[in-house]
Amino acid sequence: MADDSAATPPSIDGNTLVAKSLSHLGVTHMFGVVGIPVTSLATRAMALGIRFIAFHNEQSAGYAASAYGYLTGKPGILLTVSGPGCVHGLAGLSNAWANTWPMVMISGSCDQRDAGRGDFQELDQIEAVKAFSKLSEKARDVREIPNCVSRVLNRAGSGRPGGCYLDLPSDVLRQRIVESEADDLVAKVVGAFSDHVPAARASEIESAVTLLRKAERPLIVFGKGAAYSRAEDELKKLVELTGIPFLPTPMGKGLLPDTHELSATAARSLAIGKCDVALVVGARLNWLLHFGEAPKWSKDVSFVLVDVSEEEIELRKPRLGIVGDAKTVVGLLNREIKDDPFCLGKTNPWVEAISKKARENGEKMELQLAKDVVPFNFLTPMRIIRDAILAVEGPSPVVVSEGANTMDVGRSVLVQREPRTRLDAGTWGTMGVGLGYCIAAAVACPDRLVVAVEGDSGFGFSAMEVETLVRYNLPVVVIVFNNGGVYGGDRRSPEEISGPHKEDPAPTSFVPNAGYHKLIEAFGGKGYIVETPDELRSALSESFAARKPAVVNVIIDPFAGAESGRLQHKN
Repeated sequence: MADDSAATPPSIDGNTLVAKSLSHLGVTHMFGVVGIPVTSLATRAMALGIRFIAFHNEQSAGYAASAYGYLTGKPGILLTVSGPGCVHGLAGLSNAWANTWPMVMISGSCDQRDAGRGDFQELDQIEAVKAFSKLSEKARDVREIPNCVSRVLNRAGSGRPGGCYLDLPSDVLRQRIVESEADDLVAKVVGAFSDHVPAARASEIESAVTLLRKAERPLIVFGKGAAYSRAEDELKKLVELTGIPFLPTPMGKGLLPDTHELSATAARSLAIGKCDVALVVGARLNWLLHFGEAPKWSKDVSFVLVDVSEEEIELRKPRLGIVGDAKTVVGLLNREIKDDPFCLGKTNPWVEAISKKARENGEKMELQLAKDVVPFNFLTPMRIIRDAILAVEGPSPVVVSEGANTMDVGRSVLVQREPRTRLDAGTWGTMGVGLGYCIAAAVACPDRLVVAVEGDSGFGFSAMEVETLVRYNLPVVVIVFNNGGVYGGDRRSPEEISGPHKEDPAPTSFVPNAGYHKLIEAFGGKGYIVETPDELRSALSESFAARKPAVVNVIIDPFAGAESGRLQHKN
């Protein structure tokens, strides 16, 4: 009898075709939470060599995908289930949008024939993601999958990076296609990003250099856009060519070492308040830079703004706007300066003023840091952490920081020596990013230790992901500044403690002296509780050397911090 199966060509389903498309286009990592209808997609992706990091919550997985995009320059991939999974994933997609990081969220959705009938976890997900997505695609047939995957990946990394969305209905994931046809479709898609960033005009470069050359008090400001562009070498050359002081935004720290003699970080108020020309590279004149307005900035300052987005330049209306990639534009500036060099020199009055103020402020800070205050304030443990991080041999650790007082104090105390080694709440001030960022950094930068320095409130958003750290055995040490609440414990005045629920804890209060270190121990990780300098030094020495998942629970005086850290005016 004839074997009919021999005449039937092998076929694959939509799940496998998505995985093949992602692999063909260079995707090596995915983050997410599986379930109906995407579990098979994750399994097929793993079989094709894509590492899938499974989380407990789509929010943390989304934060990981967004940070992975920043650290690698390739879109981070988030996989979620339909409905509520997609909604939870919006936290990560919106974070990528606000920070302009490349990311793609892929969500399963209900059967197309059942849309509008109240199907399981039904949601118009294309509409739901609209505010945070550069491009949203829906594969309505299995044969559309490769092109849809290609379009969202390419758009996420093109021009000003950002988030994109891909919707995969359950019926499309179940559809089958002859494998040879699927392979042909995959082979035709292209993974190169479309730049869409115009080249800077020679006249703009000349004008920028003329403004810097004629300035009496020039300043170079750079941010995480410059870090994303890998512009560190060009910026270093520019600073050394011109002798102009520089000021990084928080995640721009490390593009040039914080210890550089021309760093104006410790003289920030003087630098931005007195400069007459500011070259701003890969940083937006938003709240982090006081919108570029008086009284923080001089009302007469001239801004030269370098950004990949023409819309951003039109919004800020600088003296001179240059649309272009940070690395490319700074390279052109260097070439222009090299033909007719100028350098301020160490004895320049402006350089001397910045250096003097930075030195004075640094000395004041060191006097405060030198004191061993017990019960701990924020400065004593932060100094010990700083010294432990600086003592790590090899590549500098990636520092993840979130929280009000913890993040703000850490920004001043912790030292960044290498690019892209600081991740914090960022442009949107997003709390809860910590564990997701840690996991992203650990998989994107496997040669580096990852150290999170978090407040107990920030840690609480994603604390369950310590199990993920243990499950994947990631080299992450999470240091929790435990002061018993948001900003601290009960901060209410006596007259505020009234009403029928006055016996309830304050809105800012947590359980005092909570045993956060025991959480990771429940999963087989290492936990430490510390209350003295020697205990903290010992815990850091041991955990850093082990490069295993650990939580260090640092007990802080609940009254040591301030509401909103240093952002009282924003609350």
